[in-house]
Amino acid sequence: MIKIAPSILSADFANLQRDVELVDRAGVDALHIDIMDGQFVPNLSFGMSMVAALRPVTSLSLDCHLMMVEPERFVAQFAQAGADLIGVHIESTRHIYHVLQLIKEAGAKAEVVINPGTPISAIVDLLPIVDQVLVMTVNPGFGGQHFLHPMLAKIQELDQIKRQSGATFDIEVDGGINAETVKLCYDVGATVAVAGSYIYDSPEPEQRIQDLKVATN
Repeated sequence: MIKIAPSILSADFANLQRDVELVDRAGVDALHIDIMDGQFVPNLSFGMSMVAALRPVTSLSLDCHLMMVEPERFVAQFAQAGADLIGVHIESTRHIYHVLQLIKEAGAKAEVVINPGTPISAIVDLLPIVDQVLVMTVNPGFGGQHFLHPMLAKIQELDQIKRQSGATFDIEVDGGINAETVKLCYDVGATVAVAGSYIYDSPEPEQRIQDLKVATN
């Protein structure tokens, strides 16, 4: 069964604690928090103050996805705010190995993120030091996009490398995830799924979480 990480980007910001507690009761595994700087992607969203505000109200793992230029400037602050895992895009910095080291030194788990146009070959040398790889299954920056099916081959390639090397990193997918696409991803090796609008835009978000679990059981 795949692990579920709801994206709070799709939650009701006026009732964020309520929406966090709702998915927690439904049995999710983490909260996915999208941090956007308006430069790396054409959108703005949460900062470390949001992470700090969420930390006291949930025991769920806080999975912080940094969509920002030069994330090395902020990873220690996000870890201090309460992030359990910090994901950084290989495309966002000239010093990706160093950034991943900084995340670990700050006490968080390290994740490398790749955009749809970035091949798995670009991150092979990083795999021994990461706890998770996030394969974007849409172009980053906005919720509610349609799943890019060519990314399934990339997930499968990553899973094959993982199996051959005996590595234990998780493979996370983010973008266009629903009960149909989550099964496609799970079948080729994904172990964590981020879902935002599919969960929070439903009048029955708890049922949507169960649908994701059943699809990968």
